[in-house]
Amino acid sequence: MTEIIGIRYKNTGKIYYFAPNGIQAKVGDTVIVDSSYGSEIGRVCIENKMVDDSEIVQPLRPVNRIATKADLEIDAQNRVNEKEAIKIANDLIKQHGLEMKLVDAEFSFGGNRLSFYFTADGRVDFRELVKSLAGIFKTRIELRQIGVRDEAKMLGAVGICGRTLCCSTFLDTFRPVSIKMAKEQGLSPNPMKISGNCGRLMCCLQYEQICYDDMLKIMPSVGASVITPSGRGTVVYTEVLNGKVKVRFDADGGFDYYDVKDISVIDGAASRKNVAETESGDEKTVRRDDKDEVGAEPKPQKQPTAESKNESGETSAEPAKKKKRRPKNKKRKNKENTAEKSE
Repeated sequence: MTEIIGIRYKNTGKIYYFAPNGIQAKVGDTVIVDSSYGSEIGRVCIENKMVDDSEIVQPLRPVNRIATKADLEIDAQNRVNEKEAIKIANDLIKQHGLEMKLVDAEFSFGGNRLSFYFTADGRVDFRELVKSLAGIFKTRIELRQIGVRDEAKMLGAVGICGRTLCCSTFLDTFRPVSIKMAKEQGLSPNPMKISGNCGRLMCCLQYEQICYDDMLKIMPSVGASVITPSGRGTVVYTEVLNGKVKVRFDADGGFDYYDVKDISVIDGAASRKNVAETESGDEKTVRRDDKDEVGAEPKPQKQPTAESKNESGETSAEPAKKKKRRPKNKKRKNKENTAEKSE
């Protein structure tokens, strides 16, 4: 077991583990830590806690100190400088004629690094832009291309639900979302209704997916024949989360709702299997009648006969002779034979 402190650099994003280094921090405290890029300022999300060694990657970087008033003033000044940097960078992007959209800029706490985040349809050659920015800000410049989901996370917005986007408030990582989730939850397949501000499928589709996966294992499908306390019927609608189904009765065509525990599905597949086995058994019986005994060879069938009269007028049955096809070159052979005889 190892003692850690969970720290997040921004309001949202991944939580990183650091070694407390003898510091007792509380959730919400601002601290200065050592990162791969130097000193950084972050906010405590997980206070001092013991975790298993398998959950961390050694060695852990230490927490330097709790942020002082002077540290907070430096951080506030960096936020002002970032806005100024965005304006300058946008002007330079227009001058260089680059097809890219600048999203955000970030100064490191020590001021030794300035990162720009942008979106673009493809690869962008921004080498000349980096040289221009480095000449103005006199520090290390980094340009990072991000996706549309990261763009929505950085900019923030209000979703169709009326609340602030999940990615810009509490989501730490983007989890995969598929159209299959929308179908299983009975949502409209219209992309405009199940897409977020970023144009991708909404992250909230996977919030209840685990519950749907568990319930769909016991829920009958629409169109299935079921037996209810009131009689036999057909499922016309299912409420997965409530565990209820709407059944149309075969007798009078009425409708009623039932709990999934109060109905039983008719196994039509088993009946079809029995019918198939019966049909295959009948075929075997028919084939067996052609034999004298079980396991004996079938009797040879008689060839069709043709009746013909002899000189005495009696009829006799003779095997019907098959007509032989005349070869195409028979005429040629006859001509050759005639020529030989004439000679």
